[in-house]
Amino acid sequence: MAKSLRPARLALHVYGVLVGLFLLLPTLVVVPLSFTGRRSLAFPPIGFSTQWYRNFFTDPDWFNSAVFSLKIALLVTVFATTLGTLAAVALTLGRARWKAAARGLLIAPMIVPGVITAIGIFYVFLRLGLTQNLWGFVFAHSVLAIPIVVVTVSASLSSFDRQLLRASASLGAGPLASLIQVMLPIIAPGVLSGALFAFLTSFDEAIVSLFLAGPFSRTLPIQIYQSVTAEIDPTIAAASTMLLGITTLCVVAAALVLARRDRRYS
Repeated sequence: MAKSLRPARLALHVYGVLVGLFLLLPTLVVVPLSFTGRRSLAFPPIGFSTQWYRNFFTDPDWFNSAVFSLKIALLVTVFATTLGTLAAVALTLGRARWKAAARGLLIAPMIVPGVITAIGIFYVFLRLGLTQNLWGFVFAHSVLAIPIVVVTVSASLSSFDRQLLRASASLGAGPLASLIQVMLPIIAPGVLSGALFAFLTSFDEAIVSLFLAGPFSRTLPIQIYQSVTAEIDPTIAAASTMLLGITTLCVVAAALVLARRDRRYS
């Protein structure tokens, strides 16, 4: 029986690798294009040059948009991780009847189409004067990142032993001390994974950012989009390659953290 399962499992692995390559290869085309020696995009690339990476860091439009995206993503990571972790703790440990409704409300941004969310955020933020500025982007991206943190931290809390909180309370620890000294170290891998995904959500966000952007407040995805519509410059490929690299690093780091957590509790 075990021997008969091996070919099927091997075929499943091969199929998964082929599907992954089918999805990734079109994206990876931008990597060799970013090293082309010509001023136009053509595949396969002609020549070899790193001038487009130099252009990315020396051109104010590209560099400022990257720094702006980085500032937003770091602030969103702090806000979304803090609020999402507290919300996940309340939803997991609470006993109120409103838990199901509150959970549905928190994860709604993951379900509602991005365009609808972007339009709603735009009209509300326009009245509040939060368009075309840093904090408007931070608040809008936090709305999108908090659900991811809630889901990730809730998964870590599913294996948390509540008896530890009762034990800490019997020893004189208050709720805040129990949260920080007992619960947080145990669910730290889930919190870290949520923080990485929150950073990634903000740094890659394009739809909501497109509604909030202005001439002096453009994130890196918006700069890439506007450059594609205006002119075809290999700097676009260089920026896309770096964005792809950052995304890959965040996903791999989150996968390693989750794998370490699984090995720890297996």
